[in-house]
Amino acid sequence: MFDVSDGISVSEKPNYNFAGARLPPTAHRKTPNVTEPAIKIFTTSDGYQHHYRHWRPVDRPKSFIVALHGIQSHSGWYEHSSRTLCEAGHEVLFVDRRGSGLNEKERGHARHQRRLVNDVAQFLRDVRERRNESAPTAPVVLLGLSWGGKLAAVVASRFQALIDGLVLLYPGIQSKVRANEWDKFRLALAEAGEVLEKRVPIPLDDPRKFTSNPEAQQFIRDDELALHDVTVSFLLTNRDLDRLVDRAAPNIRCPTSMFLAGRDEIIDNPGTKRWFETLATQERNLIEYPDATHTLEFDPARDQFETDLLTWLDGLLKTT
Repeated sequence: MFDVSDGISVSEKPNYNFAGARLPPTAHRKTPNVTEPAIKIFTTSDGYQHHYRHWRPVDRPKSFIVALHGIQSHSGWYEHSSRTLCEAGHEVLFVDRRGSGLNEKERGHARHQRRLVNDVAQFLRDVRERRNESAPTAPVVLLGLSWGGKLAAVVASRFQALIDGLVLLYPGIQSKVRANEWDKFRLALAEAGEVLEKRVPIPLDDPRKFTSNPEAQQFIRDDELALHDVTVSFLLTNRDLDRLVDRAAPNIRCPTSMFLAGRDEIIDNPGTKRWFETLATQERNLIEYPDATHTLEFDPARDQFETDLLTWLDGLLKTT
């Protein structure tokens, strides 16, 4: 269940070094009558405490959006879009994956894919329970971006009853950044030798792969909460999720919207589109922004993307 710590700002949380932390360059600055996100904690079945940013609208929510970030990022990168959704009446719960963002314990580690999938499923159950009490007609939407899109797709295929809609933002379904045969061999050796806690750099250290915005590139370089390496166990978890997501599409039956960046250097857009076409649902929406780079949050196309997402959510409200 939710262990709520309302009203605690990021800078007031204990045991973290925020000396160099800054808002993303595209984030809204504080404006009158706009609620800042609360930093809250929920505890999963194994006792792990996850931080998440909770954006709650003034009136009864139109929908509940549970958001999952990428492999290197965290919920703090997406202040602008989260606030925009909240101002439009949607409740946003942006979860930091275990070992990422505000979660200091087991940094960059995952024991197995079931643990990550179950973390999201437990959070969705709690959100849905609260939704049933406060706004029973509001849909619950799972939003996954970049690497988090892969995890969201697997969750959507396994726990269909927990969500009413799925949003995939430049999802890591098919990636241009792939392990070669030598990397796969070394990973297999590490698995056989149970060298599971050895740390490996994430091959995404160039901020230009995320955005062409110089200010945003500097923000990524300076972000002390970004993840730069993971354990072998995490890589094995990622391998297993890759296998699962390849088979997930025929089991995704809820309305689904996907947004792609045309100049993405991380995501294999053609392969991702082919996967998307095999979804079981016929309620599919695909929008690609031809000149955008990977992280739409930092791109000039951001405002158009936010408008398009809100339009799709309005349509979902009419069908649920």
